[in-house]
Amino acid sequence: MKLLLDTHLLLWASEGSHRVSAVAKKLILNPENELIFSSASIWEIGIKHAKAAERFDAEPGFVREALLENGYSELNITGRHGVAVAHLPSIHKDPFDRILIAQSMVEGITLLTSDAVVAKYPGPIRKV
Repeated sequence: MKLLLDTHLLLWASEGSHRVSAVAKKLILNPENELIFSSASIWEIGIKHAKAAERFDAEPGFVREALLENGYSELNITGRHGVAVAHLPSIHKDPFDRILIAQSMVEGITLLTSDAVVAKYPGPIRKV
């Protein structure tokens, strides 16, 4: 199964955080699953790092390289994803979450999220 991890899960999993649920860990560690991260997540990490480097030490280049080295695939943002965002209901306002939702729907990839609001969207979204 193809799994697109939201930004929080990417960061928590890379840190070995206790915030990653047992269900999420099982899915992430299952070698039959293809793990995917969005370029939108790297963009979001970059913005947060630039705004508050002393409190947010995740360096986007390091995170990206570590994900690629650990077998994750990168999903770039396309025009089709942007078009899909325009048709999403206004359940969630965060632009990064909205592009992840659109990517999940357009590509038919299951989005793993810890965000209950994101999980309200229809489509291949799973709250873990």
